[in-house]
Amino acid sequence: MKVIFVGAGPGDPELLTLKAARLLQTCQCCVYAGSLVSPEVVALVPSGAEKFDSAAMTLEETTAVCRRAQERGIDVIRLHTGDPSIYGAIREQMMELDKLGIPYEVVPGVSSFQAAAAALKAELTAPEVSQTIVLTRTAGRTPMPAGQELERLAQTGSTLCIFLSVHNMAEVAETLAAQYGGDCPIAVVYRASWPDQKIVEGTLADIAAKVAEAGIGKTAMIVVGRALERKGAVSRLYASEFSHGYRKGSGQ
Repeated sequence: MKVIFVGAGPGDPELLTLKAARLLQTCQCCVYAGSLVSPEVVALVPSGAEKFDSAAMTLEETTAVCRRAQERGIDVIRLHTGDPSIYGAIREQMMELDKLGIPYEVVPGVSSFQAAAAALKAELTAPEVSQTIVLTRTAGRTPMPAGQELERLAQTGSTLCIFLSVHNMAEVAETLAAQYGGDCPIAVVYRASWPDQKIVEGTLADIAAKVAEAGIGKTAMIVVGRALERKGAVSRLYASEFSHGYRKGSGQ
């Protein structure tokens, strides 16, 4: 018996990995984050399987499900939205499983920041503009460690993908404008890849008003940085004069 932490992806069931879909379709016991995981993904679990919505459960209760499954020799699928490694709260679960001697593994999934980039038809890195992507969030009941505050991260000029923070949109925009400039492009993608996906684009100067008008207050990804601009330097990878290990350039 083992617990398998599975990434449910951003919402669209077609964005599940083949492995994740196979595990869901054959599982006997599934604990899923009902507040975030798409019902279409949960629907892949067989009707006769045990299902537990962890939205209203404590760590002790989800661990108890795993312990009972161990006694019966049944694997448990622990289904997390997006990719489990990013704000997935799997670390504390693994620590409890370690105490009980229950083995586990992780199946990665498509993250909401990737689904948001796809919805925007955007490349998050751009030559001579941004070669770094930072995944972060603003402080809430979970404080930010010293040195990882948004204003510090903004000093790098990286493309920022900000989770769990759209409710602080005005504060986020004001903080970032000090480093990126008020004309810097920013986008907010609500429920990326879901049927009701919504995209709001603007600049740091006007995005807060646009997001408020759209009525978006949660479940959205914020993407900001000059890489979102459709101008500037481009990659030389496919330039005719560019040589690499698989092609000799023209030398012009």
